[in-house]
This record gives sequence, structure tokens and C-alpha cells, in this order.
Amino acid sequence: MTDASRRDLLRAMLAGSIRAALPMGTLAAGMHAGTALAAKAHASQASAAAGPRQRLLMDAGWRFHLGHAADPARDFNFGVYQRSYAKAGGDVADAAKLDFDDSSWRLLDLPHDWAVELPFVENPLAPVRGDDPAAAHGYRKLGREYPDTSVGWYRRVLEVDAADLGKRIVLEFGGAFRDCLVFCNGHIVAHNEGGYSGFEVDLSDVLDYGARNQLAIRVDASLGEGWFYEGAGLYRHVWLRKTDPLHVPAGGVAVRSELRDGRARAGILTELRNDGATPRRCVVVSTLFAPDGRRIARDAAPAIDIAPGELRIVERAIAIENPALWSPDAPQRYRLHTELQEDGVAIDDVETAFGLRTAVFDAQRGFLLNGKPLKLHGTCNHQDHAGVGAALPDALIDWRIVRLKSMGCNAYRSAHNPATPELLEACDRLGMLVIDETRRMGSDAESLDELERMIRRGRNHPCIVLWSLGNEEPQMATARGARIVASMQRLARRLDPTRPTTFAMDKGWDAPEGVGRVVDVVGFNYRTNQMDDFHARFPTVPVYGSETASAVSVRGHYLRDPASGYTSGYDGNYPWWASSSESWWAFVAERPWVAGGFIWTGFDYRGEPTPYNRWPNVASQFGVLDSCGFAKDNYWYYRAQWTDEPVLHLFPHWNGEALVGPDDNGMVDVWCHGNLDEVELFVNGVSQGRQPMPRHGHVEWRVRYAPGAIEAHGYRNGERLLVRRRETAGPAAAIVLRCDRASLQANAEDVAVVEVEIVDAQGRPVPTAANLIQFALSGPGRLIGVGNGDPRSHEPDQADRRHAFNGLCMALLQAGSQPGRLRLRASSPGLRDAVLEMPATPARLRPRVA
Repeated sequence: MTDASRRDLLRAMLAGSIRAALPMGTLAAGMHAGTALAAKAHASQASAAAGPRQRLLMDAGWRFHLGHAADPARDFNFGVYQRSYAKAGGDVADAAKLDFDDSSWRLLDLPHDWAVELPFVENPLAPVRGDDPAAAHGYRKLGREYPDTSVGWYRRVLEVDAADLGKRIVLEFGGAFRDCLVFCNGHIVAHNEGGYSGFEVDLSDVLDYGARNQLAIRVDASLGEGWFYEGAGLYRHVWLRKTDPLHVPAGGVAVRSELRDGRARAGILTELRNDGATPRRCVVVSTLFAPDGRRIARDAAPAIDIAPGELRIVERAIAIENPALWSPDAPQRYRLHTELQEDGVAIDDVETAFGLRTAVFDAQRGFLLNGKPLKLHGTCNHQDHAGVGAALPDALIDWRIVRLKSMGCNAYRSAHNPATPELLEACDRLGMLVIDETRRMGSDAESLDELERMIRRGRNHPCIVLWSLGNEEPQMATARGARIVASMQRLARRLDPTRPTTFAMDKGWDAPEGVGRVVDVVGFNYRTNQMDDFHARFPTVPVYGSETASAVSVRGHYLRDPASGYTSGYDGNYPWWASSSESWWAFVAERPWVAGGFIWTGFDYRGEPTPYNRWPNVASQFGVLDSCGFAKDNYWYYRAQWTDEPVLHLFPHWNGEALVGPDDNGMVDVWCHGNLDEVELFVNGVSQGRQPMPRHGHVEWRVRYAPGAIEAHGYRNGERLLVRRRETAGPAAAIVLRCDRASLQANAEDVAVVEVEIVDAQGRPVPTAANLIQFALSGPGRLIGVGNGDPRSHEPDQADRRHAFNGLCMALLQAGSQPGRLRLRASSPGLRDAVLEMPATPARLRPRVA
């Protein structure tokens, strides 16, 4: 059966379970399941590797070299010999040959982003006035103008046992940016265009068993897909999967649950595919485990016959008593073990972690999780981070989610592309709702295939509550756009009839023939002031803020000086289309029918350096957190609004040379974010007055600067509850190191985020420090990246040094595979060194290819 036939069969089967009509006012996302891939599941993966199915990590031992997009001689003669690659196993490229000498190539481990290693370059064709289009991607030396750095080659030897002959041997790619050709033993075995959609490659027929096999991968990042930094290369994991010819294909288990009267019913759909040459008969056995590990149910389906090349679907249901519900506060998950048995012998098995929950978008009540209203406190995020670009280790993905949750964030929009499997696993496990968004709005075969891969990969994750079919597309307010999105929605319904669809729109929400009349939930990108009118005219359509704020700020900067390229930390800077943090949240918070909103953005990201879209600005200033994850002042506004803990944040710092501009006449604005009743400000011990804290606002004073200290006293119910103080710091004298954890796991993957702060002789932070910090690491680990959150910095991300920016910088440490003790020394001329010691404790490595 062809892939197209398989899809048609699946769609036909699912079509019968689609609701005849979804009520426009109340849209149920159902209860869903999530595939377990995270670090906490390493033990179960190790045990699974010992079963009939093997899934082995294949990140280590790759060779890498840049190719060339325009000169075949510098691209290892790709296409030179035959001028095409139509003949299987022909001489397509030198780098694809088994006997090619790659000993001079760089040895590295995945994930890998070669774009973050490239220099920044000014665009020689930049317009004299107006925005520079090269700014969108952050001025990295990547694109059609730079053919010498826009193609990369990866090579690796794969030894396959003779005993594996007859199995299906498949490579799984989590993500490759962008246009990817995969060779095995000279054969081109796959071509993938989408930079964000995972894909797999069946190598079974082209392998030499009991011998060495040569893999070669050519990745061409000359053309991007977005208007932001996207990276380049094999930026996610690669896995090797070995199965019996009769097996469950990728994404072939779906758990769809119903919750009623305190009981749950888990409907289990299992796809079976016979890639062998003979008919087979098997039994599907499903075993269910509770969140605490207890086995609570077992089901064996009747035996089923599967012809060669055939795909069959088995549907079963299991009742669950006293179900434990998944939520951001209690992200508890069940585990389904699916086993195929032939004559009583297990021939394939699949593990699926899932969570029980209901999720409903209601036009009058907003978003309801497990029957209760829950305002979406969301952020939009791209997938890059300081130091590593788009190649984020799994542990760093976890760290980012925890960082967002610390300010009360409960929802994540993957903008503007499908989320990686590791991000979805982290959100399932840590408790973060997700909007998963396809990259391409289209009804062509490629666009629909990418959408299908996204949904099959994500439909079992309890964190996902919406499928987003696009963002600010040119045709979204037209009849043509509506037809395209209707085709996409039909596919989404067939693959997952339980979740609603959405579209992020910056105009045309009410267009008579636009996509706003097609999708289930309408997303407003900004323009919250138009929501009231839309709701009055379309009272049965659920709405939310798919992008909000777009407020810009730079951590620790308070001067109003556009020439510097830095915006200030006050919540008053935003482009013409956007709003302050306070204004959008005050609007959404007071309207229960608005499901919530997603800030643009949670973290700063490379590229799109609004509002200064010109060299030397290379990164955005939209984030509530900077590119390292350091909090900006608006972080504390959201933490005060989105959490129940008492919050009082006083700013700016109190070093006058960075506060008082030439036109300020010695005056400084002092703000407090918080959620107490009243705040009193003192400047050098003298009260400046006591003010009530607005419900969704801040308090501020304009005071004359004098060295010393400012202090804020916060009151609740008349009692002083919190005090915050800022003191004028002296000259930089020492370095302080802090870490997010006390130890690392020696699993060759774990990551520690080290904060570096400059302090004066009294230990006070020096908020203007810009010292160059040198790092020296010893022990079983490596320094994988550095950063400082400066949106104008052109320093390399992967180096052993970094300047502090406004007193801070960051280093990322990754553990090796051997236990021991890591020792990081940070030094700078004229400053007292700092040393951080951390044990790397014994840990089980994920099963991997040698």
C-alpha cells in the first residue's frame, strides 16, 4: 500500500467519527495522549530497546563540512558526473561515496546548527532609508548571497548486523533546516523540503548487512521559510529504528478519551503495516499503566490478518476508573504499552504516554480546562537560544519551559512552525498548554503532507489544545484563502477530530469569505481594541489574542536614546501595530469571553530587530526574557498579574551615569510592578509618597537622582509585606557564578545554565558592567555556548569568553558520558575570579548507535 493509499484509508476510517457539526459557541478539544521522549523517560526507553523494537539515538560521531550552493567543485562534485541523480547508486557526489576520505572533516555530535557559528555580515545592498531586509534573519552569513556558507554536508558510517536482514531499518529525523537530501551507499533515499517537519527514511533495501554502510546528508539552507533566524543543519535528533516487517508505523497509535460522570473511556486506534512479502496474522495487546506505575488494564484484540503491503487499523476501548486528570498544575500522565504478538511471541511494541483532560473553547466563557475556566497566560516563541542557535539540547528546552512557568505562563504558541517532539514532551511533562502551528498555509501536496506529519506527531500530546493553520498570510481574508484553509481543516479533522483549529490574523477577522469563517477559534494578532465589536457581531465564535503586546525593551537599559539602538526597560515602547504589556492584559483580563492571550514574545530571538531593523542590530527586543533567559522588568509585571505570590519589583537600578540623559534635567522615573495594595518609595531615606497599586497597572514616581539608594515598601491590608532596595554600586570588583542546578547527569546530554554577574567590593550588582569574562572548564563536560542578551552583540556564540552586558552574561555547560566533577573558572582582568564546581553523577545513557 502506498503512503497516499494509507492516508486515504485512515481518513475514510476517521471520517465516520467526526461530529456532523461542531457548535460554534462551544468547541471541545477533547482529551488526548502524548508520546514520551523526554529525559525522564530514559529508563523506559532503555527497557524498550531490549524488546522487539529498537529505537537508538544516532547523534554521535558525525563528520561535517560546508559545501557550496553555486560551485560544484566546492560541493564535492555534487551532480557533476551524471548531471542528475536519476540512476540509483550512481556517482552523484564524492561525499556520498563509501571510500571518500572525510578525515579532515569536523567531528561533531547532533543537534547541530552551523548558522550560529557563522559571522555577522552587514548587507552591502541595504537601503539608504527604511528597514534592511537582511535584518530579519539576524545578519548571519546565510542565504543565496552567500553560497559558500549556505550548504552543509554530514557523513556517518552505519554498521548493520547480518542478523538485521529482513527487518525494517529506518532513520528518524527530528528536524533539518532546510532542503535535505539523504544518501545511503550512494543512493538518494529521501528528499525533504520542510525545515520544521520531522521525517523518516527507510534504508532497508539499500543497506549492506553485516558490513559498513555510508550515510551522507546534504542540507541546503540557501532559502529560508520565515522572516526570523531559522538556523541551518541537523538541528534536532536523529534516531535509528529497527522493527519487524509487521509493525506499528510512526504515529500509528492514537488515544482519544472521553470523560463522563467521573469515569474515563480511552479509545485506542492502532495502525498495523505489513512491509514483508508474506501474509501475517497478529494480535494487538494493549496494557495501561496509571501515573503511579500501577497496571490498571489489559486488552487483547481479536487476531487480524494482514496481507503484504497492507495497512490495517484496530480500534479498541478501555474504561478507566477514578481518572487522574492532566493540567498545568498536575501534569500527570498514563502510559499505554502496545504489543503485537504472533503465535504468542512479541514482534513489535510501542510506548505512548498520555494525559486525560477536557479542553473547551467557549464563545462566552473563554477557555475551560477540565470544566473550569482557565485564562491562557501565553507566550509566542521561536526555537533559538543564546549560545546554541536552533540546536537546543533537550535539557535547555526544559529549562526554558520552567523559566516561562516561573512568571505564571501556562500556554506556549510554537511560532510560526511545528513544535519539536522534545518541546511537546517537555510541555506534557512540566505542564504547559500548546498551540501547534504549521509553517505553510497551502492545500498542495507538500503543505498538506507537512500538516499531516505535524498532527500525527502531536495528536497524542495532552498539552496541545489548538491546531493553528497559519499566521498573517496574504490570502487569509480572501475566498481563495478560505478554500485553502478549508482543505487544511478537513485534513486536520480526519486526523484528529477532537481538537479545534485556529488561525492567527492581524486583519480580516470578519471578512465575509475569509479564513475567520472557516476555523473554529479566531486568533487576534494585536488589535485587541477590535475584539468587542467582533464579539458583538459574532457572539458564537470563540476568540483569543494569538499575538499580543509586542512591547520592546532591553534588559537593564533605561535611557531614552534611539541612537544607541536600545529601547528602555519601561513598559512604554512598542511599534505602531502593538501595545504596552499593561494595556492588552487589562483588556483581556476583564473579559471572560476572551480565552486569553499570547505575548510576542517570551524570549528574545535572533533576527527581526524591531524597532531598529538595521545594522548593527541583530536580534529582537520583544522578549519578556532576553535571549539568555534573564528577566527584563516586564517579566515582573506578568508575574505579579499571573501568579498568586506577593510580588514587588523596583526599577531602575540606581547608577546615575546610565539613568540620567542630557534632556532629563537630573530626573529619573522610578517604577514598581506588583500585586500589593499600596507602595511607598524612599530616596535616600526620604519618602516620595505612598500610592495605591492599580489592578492591572504599575506605580511610578519622577524623582531627582542622587547617589545612594532607593527603596520600595509594599503593603497589603495595611501591613508592610515586602521591601525592595536598589543601591548605587561602586566599581566592578568580582565575579559571581550561579547555576540552575547543583549537579549534572553524566548522560552526554544534560545541560547546566550558569549565570555570571559582576559585583562591586561590597557584593552589590554592578548594573553597567561590560567586562570581558574568560571561561575555563575542566572535568567530564564541555562549554557549548555563551551569551549576554545584548541585541547588538556580534560576539561569537560558541567561544570561551563573553563580555558582560549590563552586568550579566551566561555560559552553557553540557555533561559528558563519564561521571566526575566539573570545574568552571570565570576570570577577567582586575576582577576577583569565581569558581563553580559541580558533580556529574552516574546516569543511564539513552540507547544509542555505537
